[in-house]
Amino acid sequence: MGQKPSRQLKLDAILEGVGVDQASWRDPALPGDASINIDWYIEQARLAESAKFDLVFIVDSPFITPDTAPHFLNRLEPLTLLSAVAVATSRIGLVGTLTTSYWEPYNVARQFGSLDHISKGRAGWNVVTTGLEGAARNYGREEHFDHKVRYARAAEFVDVVRGLWDSYEDDAFPRDKAAGIFLDKAKQHPLNHKGEHFAVAGPLALSRSRQGQPVIFQAGESDEGRNLGARIADAVFAASDSFEAGQAYYTDLKARAAALGRDPDLITVLPGLSPVIADTDEEAQAIVAAQQEAFDIGKLLVQLGRAFNYHDFRQYPLDAPFPDLTGVTLNSYKGHVERIIRTARKENLTLREAAYRFGTWRTTFIGSPETIADEIERWFVGRAADGFNLRVSRPRDFALFCERVVPILQERGLFRRDYEHDTLRGHLGLPVPENRWSAAARPELIAAE
Repeated sequence: MGQKPSRQLKLDAILEGVGVDQASWRDPALPGDASINIDWYIEQARLAESAKFDLVFIVDSPFITPDTAPHFLNRLEPLTLLSAVAVATSRIGLVGTLTTSYWEPYNVARQFGSLDHISKGRAGWNVVTTGLEGAARNYGREEHFDHKVRYARAAEFVDVVRGLWDSYEDDAFPRDKAAGIFLDKAKQHPLNHKGEHFAVAGPLALSRSRQGQPVIFQAGESDEGRNLGARIADAVFAASDSFEAGQAYYTDLKARAAALGRDPDLITVLPGLSPVIADTDEEAQAIVAAQQEAFDIGKLLVQLGRAFNYHDFRQYPLDAPFPDLTGVTLNSYKGHVERIIRTARKENLTLREAAYRFGTWRTTFIGSPETIADEIERWFVGRAADGFNLRVSRPRDFALFCERVVPILQERGLFRRDYEHDTLRGHLGLPVPENRWSAAARPELIAAE
């Protein structure tokens, strides 16, 4: 399907342990403790690395209920997990989620900076503001931050973290044993930040890594979320459930970035990918049909309600129109819940239909390996995606993708046959950010100010 493009497809493996649906954990080939089993994570990361994936990704959220999906109920903390994976791999990027609503910039800068050193330049931070309102009570607050406040706080938070990552110029440590000089003190810089949400003196007790700074990832559907991504992100996770929605998001996000003076080609857009693969398209469709028949509608309603801060949809008639949620707080996953409500109204969905639509990860990637590769190429060439986040839970599905789909993408010239770089920035085609203090010292910059 066409000539080799000038850009290359990016692939990310989301390691979901026992799964974020209510059925994956029952797969006989999946360890029942996969979400807390470091050996499982290392095995999947090594498989992704052998298939030349760009990165593995660990999601996180600081709030659960008894009805929460299996993986969320009992899982390892991302930074601890990725530090173990770092020493068991050598090339693949390592991206984890930490919230700006319930952490402090100094801690986050130190933790991701440490992972960047441990991995020799393969770390990435997925910046989130936390959608679930119940998280507030786990951090000494009675109420969750307002949606707009969360995003304003996040923007300042990232600015502070990036400033802390530049605390030392790259040649600040001569380590001259003969002269007894360990540090060139003139090249250590405090931050002295005082803003609306944070006051951080610095400097951070950690130098920059081989890739300069960890890569910044972000995901947000709302207007505020897209603006934040356009401003701060090197890559964004997109919630696009159709080719047309993918194109619209891609165009919008890159236009926002360009309006801010950024090069839109340096922002990687990564929608989710949950393929159903079989030898033939007919067999894959039969698998989907069987899965749908096995869905528990009660559990789908719980998953639907999670986006609404676990609102209980079981109280409404299943085959009546999607309920009027006037009075229900939307201060959670705002962009996502607004899309659910908008779609339900536009298409006159019943609650049952909405649960099947939004209570599972919807996929249009169904068929033989060739069909899956065709659809991936269509999204990529059609500028609906720069790459994809592949869900990894059921062992068979991930193995099939690596063994049968990736070689087709490689044969078509869409995806690498081998790594050309050993840092995450290198994989994503991102430049190493210049240290702000080194740049400020250059005479031509001083003269231009």
